[in-house]
Amino acid sequence: MSANGMEGTVLGTLIMPYCSGLGNLVFAILLGIHRGSGSEVMTNCLVNNVTNLTLVVGLPAIFTNMSIVGSAQAKTGKKNKKQTGNVANLNRLSLLLTLIAVLFFTGATWALGRDGTISANDGLVLVGLFLFWQCFHVYEVLKTNVQKNRTFGLMLLIDLGLLAVGAYGIYFSTDWLVDWISHIKTGFISAKYLGWLSGWLMVLPNALLALYYAWKKQPEVVYSSQVGDGHICIPLCIGIYALYQPLVIPAYFQTGVFILCAAAVAHIFYVGFVGRLTRPAGWVLCAAYVWFLYRGLK
Repeated sequence: MSANGMEGTVLGTLIMPYCSGLGNLVFAILLGIHRGSGSEVMTNCLVNNVTNLTLVVGLPAIFTNMSIVGSAQAKTGKKNKKQTGNVANLNRLSLLLTLIAVLFFTGATWALGRDGTISANDGLVLVGLFLFWQCFHVYEVLKTNVQKNRTFGLMLLIDLGLLAVGAYGIYFSTDWLVDWISHIKTGFISAKYLGWLSGWLMVLPNALLALYYAWKKQPEVVYSSQVGDGHICIPLCIGIYALYQPLVIPAYFQTGVFILCAAAVAHIFYVGFVGRLTRPAGWVLCAAYVWFLYRGLK
């Protein structure tokens, strides 16, 4: 896709979220159709987003170089310093915009849920925000392709077709999984922890993406894929479920929102002013995830 009209950061925010976030989206739709608990949907979304912004991004920072500037230099080389600087700045600006969107979407969800529920009207607002965000990225892709006199190839349609086939398989496998766990009433692997278990399971594709692109020395995709995937959950998954029935806010919602916003602010600082996520910051993010688990599971 990168070779057929998708820049790295746009690929991470426009395409990768659907590859890794389909499970969360299908989970929300299934529980909405079957009148499942809205608290489990919120838990699934919080587990996904908090894990993405803390553990999944923090671990690569501990073991690899998460320098956005360094990534641009590796791709462009030292022959054209001006081009190298432009690529680095574009990557940073794109990531900063996406991180600011995390704050905006999370804040909007918090504001709409202050009364303890997310209603159908609230769901419409959240879905509308997500669709506007996607339209913005589609415009960016089309504008870049026009500037570079580049068009989408046939492979893009094939890739999107494969994504649709994967979505079809995920729908039936997730439906079976939810039905199986819902009939288990005791133990950790049971209906009581459906939101947590499904959230961890659906984070695995995100973790694989992070490991792959960290190995490929493309930290901007590691960043943008994890941050962009969060937009599938907040606001889209929550908004879609609320269209079926009101979503009740769980008790640890405030903790999850606080960690999400704090992590987003930290990433904005490191991307905007430092140019990379440092190793100590990676350790702090992982520690924040442990605290989230303690607060949510106790």
